[in-house]
Amino acid sequence: MKNQHSSKSFENTLKTLLIAVTATGFLASCTPKPAVVEGTKTSNTEKLAAGKTIYENSCGRCHDLPDPTAHSAQDWVGIMNSMAPKAKLNDEQNALVYDYIVSVK
Repeated sequence: MKNQHSSKSFENTLKTLLIAVTATGFLASCTPKPAVVEGTKTSNTEKLAAGKTIYENSCGRCHDLPDPTAHSAQDWVGIMNSMAPKAKLNDEQNALVYDYIVSVK
């Protein structure tokens, strides 16, 4: 008797879960898609150009600039974490430089 009750409870839970997942998928598919923003490519290009400028001016102020392709994207995370404070880069500048460096590849 206990197994029947437990089995019935499991079936009800499974049905409820299935309904919830189906409803979530339906709602997600009915959600309006964001409009494509004109100028996104320009915006990205401008950000990469800003990252390059910061890289050349801030990092090149103290030492020769390493070739961005000389390190992996993961290596650059550690390099940027150690060098950004020395170059007095804020979080936004740090992100711009990192994005520029990894885009060079």
